[in-house]
Amino acid sequence: MKHRQLGKDGPRVPVLGLGAWPFGEGMGPMDEKAVTATVRGAIDRGITLIDTAESYRTSQERLGHALKDGYRQRCFLATKVSYDYSPQGITAAMEESLNKLQVDCVDLYQIHQWSTKYPIDASMETMARLQEEGKTRFVGVSNFDETQIAQAASIAPIHSVQTEYSMFRRRIEAEVVPHCEREGIGILAHSPLSKGLLSGRYRPEHVFPESDERTGRPRFQPEVFASFLAVVERLNEVAADKGVSLVQLAIAWAIRIPTLTTVLVGAKNPQQVQEHLGAVDLELDH
Repeated sequence: MKHRQLGKDGPRVPVLGLGAWPFGEGMGPMDEKAVTATVRGAIDRGITLIDTAESYRTSQERLGHALKDGYRQRCFLATKVSYDYSPQGITAAMEESLNKLQVDCVDLYQIHQWSTKYPIDASMETMARLQEEGKTRFVGVSNFDETQIAQAASIAPIHSVQTEYSMFRRRIEAEVVPHCEREGIGILAHSPLSKGLLSGRYRPEHVFPESDERTGRPRFQPEVFASFLAVVERLNEVAADKGVSLVQLAIAWAIRIPTLTTVLVGAKNPQQVQEHLGAVDLELDH
């Protein structure tokens, strides 16, 4: 497994991380045994950074069970406050997360979204206090743009920014990536498979169940969905020419940027984890 440093002075973490959104069944059914097998299979294979959130349904509770038997000590555990970014809300969310995850502290605690409802000064001061209290080792933000990142970092140091990045979502290349490179801030890139569009597993006629979050997303509406899948067909040809799967091509494409510390990929079984590992050593032209 390749590793990169998180921020200016953070620890070295694997370039491939495990996104825990599927564990709460936000992308279809997944029982607790499958969660445990997937988490432990990932850690055993060197994918030791795991990211979850307050809003990931039952993900934190299930992850807490999966990390028993010494697995917590072997991973870099990240979570996020997702709803109430007031000092009281952040503090309460942290306690709830620690309880659900069955841990005394997490390695990275992040503000999930920028919100105009809550002053960023008070939010970041609270995050810094939780770090001082030993509830989290590092502080990060998620889904912030360049200006928002700078404003947050002017109040309290941050080690990372989590943001979406894939072949179909490249907006961060213009401002966020250069800013983080200049400031020494790590980037956790989520959704490199664009919520499954780049998995190569779907056809235009596919219907997602109502419980699946993708049913309400614009890119999964019939006409748009079909247009994305037309591009996927061409990308499948590129992957085949390189002797890899489309999933591996998409992950390797994101990993190619050195400023990206970790690429977070969800998985629902150990077989998917194994496939993802094939992207780590795949070299692509920039």
